[in-house]
Parts: sequence; C-alpha cells; structure tokens
Amino acid sequence: MKKVFERPKSLKNTPFRYCPGCGHSLIHRLIGEAIDKLGIKEKIIGIAPVGCAVFAYDYFDFNMLEVAHGRPPAAATGMKRTLPDKIIFSYQGDGDLAAIGTAEIIHAANRGENITVFFVNNATYGMTGGQMAPTTLPEQKTTTTPKGRDIKIAGYPLHVSEILATIEGASFIARTAVDSFKNITITKKMIEKAFRYQMDGKGFSFVEILSPCPTDWWMPPDDAVEWMRDKLMRVYKIGVLKDTWKAE
Repeated sequence: MKKVFERPKSLKNTPFRYCPGCGHSLIHRLIGEAIDKLGIKEKIIGIAPVGCAVFAYDYFDFNMLEVAHGRPPAAATGMKRTLPDKIIFSYQGDGDLAAIGTAEIIHAANRGENITVFFVNNATYGMTGGQMAPTTLPEQKTTTTPKGRDIKIAGYPLHVSEILATIEGASFIARTAVDSFKNITITKKMIEKAFRYQMDGKGFSFVEILSPCPTDWWMPPDDAVEWMRDKLMRVYKIGVLKDTWKAE
C-alpha cells in the first residue's frame, strides 16, 4: 500500500515559499516532527527574528513570537523565566545570530538559560540578497565580496558552536547538516535531544544546522548540496561538541 504523506500536526497546511533547494522547509518539518513525537505542542513557543526565519510564524501551528534582529535569546530568556512550564525555542539564521545577535547568544549560554536554540548556517545573509555573513568562508563570493572573502580585511569565519562549547553555562552543543538522509536523521535526533534537555531542566541547548542556499550561492539545488559537502562541511565539522548530560 502506498504510504500517504502526513504533515506533522505542528505544521500548518500552508505551502512553503522558500526558494527551491533551501533547507529551511526541511528543518521546519524536522522540528515539527520532533515536537509531535515529544507531545509538547501545547507547551511550545517559538521565537524568530528578521531574515528568512521571519516566515516561521506562517508555517508552525503553535504560538510564535517575532522579535528584532538578533534578539531571540533575550526574548526567550524573559519568556522562559516568566513561563517556566513552557518549552521555548528560537529559530535563527547566521546573519542574525552570529552578527548583530552575537552578544545575545553568548550571554544566554553563559547564564545557562534553560532554552533551546536552532541555528541555521548557510554562510550568507539569505533574505537581504546574499551579503557576506560572519560565517562566510574565506574566498567565498557574495554580493559584498564579489572577489571572495578576504580574511585580511573581513577576518575569519566565526565558529559559533565551538565558541559556545567553551562556555560553562552551555549544556548541549551540536552541529548537524541536511545534505543527506543520514544527516537529516541525525539532525532530527539532535533536535529532539535539545528539546529534552530543556524539558528536563538541563539548561542551555543549541543545535547548529548547516543548510544549502542555492539562490544566494548562485547554483542549482543539487550543486548547492555538493558545495555544502565539499566546502562548508570541511570548515564547519559536524558532530556533538558538548554534552554535559552524557558526561554525568
């Protein structure tokens, strides 16, 4: 019998309008499936900022909050402290979290806030036209680095997960990718684990997800996946960087 497509209950019956080959729609589904599996839909509150992530409220079928660029960790902190029984997560891109939101994410982790953060890294500012982001690779061409990122001028790519893993208040830090069935499966498990950390009061949990952006990488979707494997994943190594629960 042919298997019928089942939409996660945590997603609205609304067609995605992300670009072809973009990883956001897939990551939305993985988060929705994890929420359904954990049975926390009635407790969940999501927070999204400016950027491609701004559309999240159109697709998730639970309470969503929109905040200023880079500020989701601050909003999540206030919400979790006032509503401790709720499960609070932020969904952020690299232009948002790793640039204007750098201080917010570092201090939320340092305080050990019991929130969950999903960080989508596609090495570019997606919504605003493909400008250089803190995560852009050396020599990677963008609209603001047409000859490639020059590390002598713009510095090196920012390894957010590695930075957060050194912070004492952070409890769970992982980096995954959505380039293959295997890694998609791992990503879903890491999303579930991050939520479980919060549900059990274990503190700050963070999952960085490497994602393709064919439009702003100026390539077809299949080439974007190969570029992600050949370039992005060589710089940003996937794996669990910190797991204090396991250490116990």
